[in-house]
Amino acid sequence: MPSETPEAAPATALVIGASGGIGAALAAALEDRGTAVTRLSRRQDGLDVTDPDAVARVLGAVEGPFELILVAVGILAPKGQGPEKALDAIDADHMNRVFAVNATGPALMLRHLPRLLADGGRCGVLSARVGSIGDNGMGGWYSYRASKAALNQIVHGAALELKRQDKGAVLVALHPGTVETEFTAAYAGRHKMVAPEEAAQNLLQVMDNLDPAQSGGFYDWRGEAVPW
Repeated sequence: MPSETPEAAPATALVIGASGGIGAALAAALEDRGTAVTRLSRRQDGLDVTDPDAVARVLGAVEGPFELILVAVGILAPKGQGPEKALDAIDADHMNRVFAVNATGPALMLRHLPRLLADGGRCGVLSARVGSIGDNGMGGWYSYRASKAALNQIVHGAALELKRQDKGAVLVALHPGTVETEFTAAYAGRHKMVAPEEAAQNLLQVMDNLDPAQSGGFYDWRGEAVPW
């Protein structure tokens, strides 16, 4: 469980995916707390997370270090499509696209983490509870579930490597809950949803309270561990 004594607001933060619903809300919430925020997105900066050259160019031009880094990128399905509900709906191109954005893209960005993260800094990568194998009681949504499970493994492994360089650093996967964004519009009414602003405050509180011993974990918006 998170510590009951929150840390002070970070002086500097990098928000990747800052033009999306949650990313924009995270950046705004940090700025309201007095944090100097650097925002990156595909829309504003040409950060195509599926293009290794674009990731290297955009992140290579960023000067850190940052006390907090948040990665808020992802897709539910390729544009104009939805998640697969059955095995016979699996399509290789669909799956490759989802993995490229949700797993490979964040992995490419995490390559820059040792340079960009301040000593003892914190990094949160947005994942999703449906990426939990232990919590999957319904099946379906093959590409999205599998890509988030892959992302969780990448974050966990990166956290172990980071800890060997900086024992005070924190790197975790985060489940924000179901947030009211364009991303979830087609599923409104099926799940309890929260506004992006509320989700951002929840996630920042979790990041504030995490202890270095929790680095490498998977936590929901309440700070509770999510099964792998």
